[in-house]
Amino acid sequence: MITHKRTLLAALVSISLFGCGEKATQTNAAPAPTAADAKAFLTQAQNDIEKMQVPAAHAEWSYATNINFDTAAVSAYFNEVLSTKVANLAKEAAKFNDVDVDVDTRRQLNLLKNGLTMPPPSDPVKAERLAKIGSDLSAMYGAGEYCREDGTCKSLVEMSGEMATVRDADLLLEYWKGWREVSKPMAPLYAEQVSLANEGAAELGFANVSELWRGKYDMTAEAFPKELDRLWSQVEPFYEALHCHVRAELGEHYGEDVVPQDKPIPAHLLGNMWAQSWGNIYDIVKPQQEMTVPDVTAALNAQGYDEIAMVKQAESFFSSLGFEELPETFWERSMFQKPEGRDVQCHASAWDLDDKDDLRIKMCIQKTGEEFNVIHHELGHNYYQRAYKNQPLLYRGSANDGFHEAIGDTIALSITPKYLKEIGLIDTIPDASNDIGMLMQVALDKIAFIPFGLMVDQWRWKVLSGEVTPEQYNDLWWELREKYQGVMPPVERSADAFDPGAKYHVPANVPYTRYFLAHILQFQFHKALCDIAGDEGPLNRCSIYGSEEAGKALNEMLEMGMSQPWQNALETLTGSPEMDASTIAAYFAPLKAWLDEQNATRQCGW
Repeated sequence: MITHKRTLLAALVSISLFGCGEKATQTNAAPAPTAADAKAFLTQAQNDIEKMQVPAAHAEWSYATNINFDTAAVSAYFNEVLSTKVANLAKEAAKFNDVDVDVDTRRQLNLLKNGLTMPPPSDPVKAERLAKIGSDLSAMYGAGEYCREDGTCKSLVEMSGEMATVRDADLLLEYWKGWREVSKPMAPLYAEQVSLANEGAAELGFANVSELWRGKYDMTAEAFPKELDRLWSQVEPFYEALHCHVRAELGEHYGEDVVPQDKPIPAHLLGNMWAQSWGNIYDIVKPQQEMTVPDVTAALNAQGYDEIAMVKQAESFFSSLGFEELPETFWERSMFQKPEGRDVQCHASAWDLDDKDDLRIKMCIQKTGEEFNVIHHELGHNYYQRAYKNQPLLYRGSANDGFHEAIGDTIALSITPKYLKEIGLIDTIPDASNDIGMLMQVALDKIAFIPFGLMVDQWRWKVLSGEVTPEQYNDLWWELREKYQGVMPPVERSADAFDPGAKYHVPANVPYTRYFLAHILQFQFHKALCDIAGDEGPLNRCSIYGSEEAGKALNEMLEMGMSQPWQNALETLTGSPEMDASTIAAYFAPLKAWLDEQNATRQCGW
């Protein structure tokens, strides 16, 4: 899923943007703050932030690219300082909640106030405890492993690698259960964390952390979940068709005693530890007819591409749209390969260390077609970062948190056979009869993910609001997974299992709705850009490569950053302020017709 999510840098940068002044900015102690006070506060806050965000970013980069005792200590120090400053500035911003200010000032105040993920209480003992719990949960996940009866221990990476290719249901179940032992001890800590963070949220004027999270999207906290369900209803029929086919093929492969055809799919059989994307079981569910699918990995190797050449080719995609080339420092300072003799974070990520031009990517690039796509995706983040660099500091970010991921994925959607032929990686474009296989591969990764991307925060919002008790955490998790995904635990789960903690983003407190939004928006962006580029073919065959008109339209949206509600940014590119998942149906139309044929005699649903 590397193309669906970014590193924690995204969260860290949001912290550095919102809270690293050398001392907490104080407003005048006047009994009634004024609009002028609010403006002065924002000016001072942004000046303070400017002083600290660059060294903080360098500390995090140093740790990510050279993990050792010293870089860890410096990075941890900045994390602690920044989280404290976020809290101080957010609470200062909250003092202006009832002050009559202009729209722009209110937007900046809200960005400061909403900049926290788990807001610490004012009580320093409680704040320290909250920070300690966050650190402990991350450490428990990071150090997690499963040790088998023969004494051999498996890391998550090792188990995930095997689950992608192993077709032994018993071994898959063993790994699935084994990894979830890691999260079981997290449950009491997580419940305590929720309680403490809700105290901090109340001090900011929110009912709870759930309201804070749901209120970051230029609409009311009550309206936002309804908007997500509306979007899901547009995707659901196609997802159900994909689910029906996949369940039938898994039933044929493993036997219907293992995969009942009238129940949700057992979660350990979908090629992924969390059943969040299904691309690894393509070999089981693919169409049976002979198909010609471009082998990009073989083409890269045959033509002698190395890691730098792959990045240079991705840069040329953006240059063909009219974007300025990347700065020389990008090539000097990025990490393209895993260095010898030191530990690094290989997870692909895009960085902007100075909020201006110090753009970088961090990857341990493999010379594969998948990594070729990832590089295009990551550069999408970099070009977005550079586009909004001239905005005021508080507006340097994506219109909402789904936009950043969506831009990278939108670019990756243009890596079609048409594009591959134009850059000389393939000689001929396979005819449309081959599209079913390629669309199936995309759907197994992207469409299969959408309900998972939706339900993670559906669970968290109920937990963070106190709507469910800790004893109900695990039951709610599986209720939502069955409702949205049609997957079920392969064995009965106890109430104290805390299976949500087996997914990194839960103990790390990384909001997840951004990934759901990105999977909707990328297809909407792709269609708008293809229309602007004048491509009249099927949407799944379109590439905007070489269209300066499309590049200009894209850049106009990117330059807005966070300066206006995301609805305005969306309308700038698509002509509509509403998110619309109907473009997914258009993109996958040939596959949907094929799935309907396959499912004609099957019992679908769960």
